[in-house]
Amino acid sequence: MINASCVKLVNCSLLLAIKTEWIMARKPTHSTSPDETEFADVPSKSERKRQVEALQKMGTELVDLTDAQLKSIPLDDELRNAVLLARKIKNKHEGYRRQLQFIGKLMRQRDVAPIEQAMERLNAFHQQTVNQFHAVEQQRDLLLSGDEEALTDFFNRYPNADIQRIRQWLRQAKKQAEENKPPTAARQLFVYLRELMTEA
Repeated sequence: MINASCVKLVNCSLLLAIKTEWIMARKPTHSTSPDETEFADVPSKSERKRQVEALQKMGTELVDLTDAQLKSIPLDDELRNAVLLARKIKNKHEGYRRQLQFIGKLMRQRDVAPIEQAMERLNAFHQQTVNQFHAVEQQRDLLLSGDEEALTDFFNRYPNADIQRIRQWLRQAKKQAEENKPPTAARQLFVYLRELMTEA
């Protein structure tokens, strides 16, 4: 026969188990609640600072563009006018600084993705132009070195090249260098090579 104390002990154990299970069910898990997700999406103070600095830098780059380059950037009238004004007051240090801050503020109010994409295309084109310039410069210097093998290789790669004109420029460039005269022939050779190598 089970005494009353044993029954009481069993009942207490069951109640404790049920209570523990209920507490564990209410305990927050590692899943993120909607409120936590909302706060997680809010950038930190340091991240906001980096974003502001990045937009400020982009604004400065816009001001430094040429007229032709600026026309290729999708800017609304307010932002474009702000950039043009910054150009005009570049020599006024404090006013120019405040205008750049204003441009940054305008950009924070806009979707800058199209602007970033246009700037990236400009930068890529600029880098391509720089690479082409260095390639032409290196080729000209190689030809001016008098290396006949390099000259033959060049003519093989560019069969449409005017061999007679190139050889004439090379002779003139050598003479001008020996007489310490302006490198007119070397410049003319560079211009010709740039056109030839760009079109190829």
